[in-house]
Amino acid sequence: MSEEAKSTTAEAALGPPVAADGPDPKRWLALIVLLAATFMDLLDVNIVTVAIPGIQEDLGASSAAVQALNVGYTLSFAVTLITGGRLGDIFGRKRAFLLGVAGFVLASALCAFAPSAEVLVASRVLQGIAAAIMVPQVLAIIYVTFPAAEIGRVVGLYASMIGLAIVAGPLLGGVLISWDPADLGWRTVFVVNLPFGVAALIAGSMWMRESKSPRAIRLDLVGMVLVTTGLLLLLLPLLRGRELGWPAWSIASLIASAPVLVAFVYYERYKTTKDGSPLVVLSLFKIRTFGAGVGAQLLFSCIPAGFFLSWTLYLQGGLGWSALHTGLTAIPFSLGVPIAGNFAVRKLFPLYGRNCLFAGALLMMAGLLLYAWIADLAGDGITSWHAVVPMLLLGSGMGMLLAPLTGMTINDVEPREAGAASGLINAAGQLGAALGVAVIGAIFFSGLASNAGTQADRVLPSIPAVASQQAEIRACAVDAHSQADLTAVPETCRALGADDPAEQEAIGNALADINSGTFTATFSEALYWASAGLAAVICLLFLLPRQPRRLGVS
Repeated sequence: MSEEAKSTTAEAALGPPVAADGPDPKRWLALIVLLAATFMDLLDVNIVTVAIPGIQEDLGASSAAVQALNVGYTLSFAVTLITGGRLGDIFGRKRAFLLGVAGFVLASALCAFAPSAEVLVASRVLQGIAAAIMVPQVLAIIYVTFPAAEIGRVVGLYASMIGLAIVAGPLLGGVLISWDPADLGWRTVFVVNLPFGVAALIAGSMWMRESKSPRAIRLDLVGMVLVTTGLLLLLLPLLRGRELGWPAWSIASLIASAPVLVAFVYYERYKTTKDGSPLVVLSLFKIRTFGAGVGAQLLFSCIPAGFFLSWTLYLQGGLGWSALHTGLTAIPFSLGVPIAGNFAVRKLFPLYGRNCLFAGALLMMAGLLLYAWIADLAGDGITSWHAVVPMLLLGSGMGMLLAPLTGMTINDVEPREAGAASGLINAAGQLGAALGVAVIGAIFFSGLASNAGTQADRVLPSIPAVASQQAEIRACAVDAHSQADLTAVPETCRALGADDPAEQEAIGNALADINSGTFTATFSEALYWASAGLAAVICLLFLLPRQPRRLGVS
């Protein structure tokens, strides 16, 4: 047996992933910092959408610059996650976490005081890189700090924080911009990170215990370049292709990503044989819970990402709701995730194992189908109260599935590979979210184009005042819902007009009815497709063992 194999075998027998002198007495204080950092990162992703109108007005940002704000952050975050996780294993997870927090605070300050759209976009890219160093350390530090009996409960809190931050962004963003402290306007959504980030730096340096792989690992620079390039080639067209009409470069990029990622896998095998210091430990995928868990995480992440995209477009673009109104409507979801998640990991999962995940997926499916039915039934008369039960089912189901699945995925990983494993789990979530936005987004926008004509044929015959311009109004509605930029006014709509104010008002009312009906029908269709995606997730969950091997509760 080689020295490498002897070392690995010895480390595998070390037992629970905690230090030899017992659990860290400050671990629960450290957890507060870790959860706060997780919330800060996810909040920042979702809060920026509310600030876009103010950014456009203040900095004169073009539509391309606005898209780059989100795409730049998402891309830099996703392509750096795997590397960020491994940096913690090599140089220390506490050190990497604090470095990521410091970088995130600095980038947030640059965003808050950016003098131009270009500086703001560049600062968002830096924010994404810093977050990619910070975020993977959270799960890794949790796993090596807490004893096995507490892992389930802690991971439940972690998953709950994810669900809470997803919906809190638009709500908190709307409150901050409406309040407008110190007349900062849109800059408030970045300034809010500064005190929390500084507090996390101070508290983390005081309460966290350092940990890293006990074996000397070298930084895999070639692997970093290959995986970053491969993910960039894959994710960029997924995030931008639809809006640009899938130009030739986007298709070429998707095709080119495959050989680059295959080359990465082969190089990692070579690197493992050469010096045992690969960026990604491919043997992790031989662990049943990890391999199947990462696959389930990837596929599952498509669903909430695609749902919230179509849901936001439906409420704000179709029904004209404000960001604050939309955020308030998501409160049942944000309550369901932590309550159901904690109950699942402490009571249900230890008793029923994998069946708890099935129940969560079925609850989410019931919420999607119920919401689709209510949306069709209520039409443009739908209110936030109509969404209470569907959103509660969605949140509860997500909590019952995501919290145990996250703990189960990392459960059998050796502590020395915790950072790499955490990076892979987070990267799978990001890739799944990008796929969900791309696939369900494509379904949604193609549905808008096809449903607009149907809704025009339904609405126009019932409005005699517009009988002379029915064909023109129908063409306007179809063109308006067929373009990549839904805020643009097509030429067919510019040509509409009437000398009679009453007729002009009737045209506006007709277009509004067509718009709401189109978005409602399309939203329902998207939910049916999302339900089919959950059915695929359920099939993948069968690959997981019926019961966890070591996951416990306090």
